[in-house]
Amino acid sequence: MNRRDFVKAGAAGLALSAMGGYAAEFADQKRRVGLIGTGWYGKCDLLRLIQVAPVEVVSLCDVDKKMLAEAAEIVASRQASKKKPRTYGDYREMLKEKDLDIVLVETPDHWHALPMIEALKGGADVWVQKPTSVDVVESQAMLAAARKYKRVVQVNTQRRSTPHLVQARNEVIKSGKLGKISHVDICCYYHMRARKNPPDTQPPENLDYEMWTGPAPMRPYNELCHPRSWRAFMEYGNGIVGDMCIHMLDMVRWMLDLGMPKRISSSGGIFVQKESKANITDTQTATFEFPELNVVWTHRTWGQAPDPDYQWAAIIYGDKGMLKASVHSFDFIPQGKKEPALSGKAVIEHDKYPEDKNEKDLEQHVASAIRAHWKDFLSAIATRGKPVADIEQGVTSSVASILANISMQVGRSLTWDNEKGRVVGDDEANKLLRRPYRAPWVHPEPDKV
Repeated sequence: MNRRDFVKAGAAGLALSAMGGYAAEFADQKRRVGLIGTGWYGKCDLLRLIQVAPVEVVSLCDVDKKMLAEAAEIVASRQASKKKPRTYGDYREMLKEKDLDIVLVETPDHWHALPMIEALKGGADVWVQKPTSVDVVESQAMLAAARKYKRVVQVNTQRRSTPHLVQARNEVIKSGKLGKISHVDICCYYHMRARKNPPDTQPPENLDYEMWTGPAPMRPYNELCHPRSWRAFMEYGNGIVGDMCIHMLDMVRWMLDLGMPKRISSSGGIFVQKESKANITDTQTATFEFPELNVVWTHRTWGQAPDPDYQWAAIIYGDKGMLKASVHSFDFIPQGKKEPALSGKAVIEHDKYPEDKNEKDLEQHVASAIRAHWKDFLSAIATRGKPVADIEQGVTSSVASILANISMQVGRSLTWDNEKGRVVGDDEANKLLRRPYRAPWVHPEPDKV
């Protein structure tokens, strides 16, 4: 009996007392859980898991000691055992224990690949934030590792599990109400780009900035980096395309059963908010070309949105009507009509989960989607099947989004060979598929995981 089996056997007697209001299908899933990255969405996702299954959160890891200690207190207050998890400042020390069934990777984007691959090697199934990576080769290595070690991986593109969007997919698209679908607009007009230009300073004592930076380029510490505003810098992510476009692109791919786009083009820049320290675009357009269908992304972090009710959304056009879909609602408008014939709204579950009401920073309209996404993941773990946002689906949407930024960088359209995992006939673009890693960190490779 290995340590994992011993721990699970010892915990079996506690399972019945923890079952409470859990669905019968998850009543025996007393799985040991670890979280890497205890910031905003790390806690949001973990606390939703605690709501749907009798798991035991035994390990938390973060490079911010203050954030880590606060998360440990919150988790202890919310899980059935009331036990405080072990805490770590280095994910490698946490994963050395090899006693975790599920690991959540909720770090900034530049830290997704290495912890995820290490968790898979340790025998855990993994829930990883989107986008899967900051560069294409990282994503390819993550997919290769998931298949090599035969682990279940759910990417948190939770639009695939959002109740009202599942309804829209089934009742509007799958029923044929849109007719022939031949164009999709996806967009984000939120004023979400950092506008400040604060001075560089010394990092706070509670933050291990060397470890926080990890394989990314070492920038002087700035308050925009941590917490939450790190997306202002391309060194740690892929801008608004890598943050918001991937969600809508993935949602459309799921709704319409699309694979990888065959050609991608993008243009944009910093056209308005030039005073900010942020180096991500404030304006960008990208076209993802599929057979008989283009999906066109637009983001703009200034000015007004064309439709205030659908500022972050997909608008799917068919010859029989139009579907508007967002995290908040959907509206199906038949051709020639002005009013929706079918609508839906985000499901709020305060009656079942009253603790949602007062949880700090929880997006109330998204909580039900995260819970449904967890249930799908847990079901896949039980059957050893693929979840709705399997790693391959997450990699496809992530790679497409990353390629949009590369297209903008090189100034031309990119034709993608999905089988070879390379841009066709473009050496300059192919060199950008792998970002340089800062020593001593070593970039993962698909054939060496």
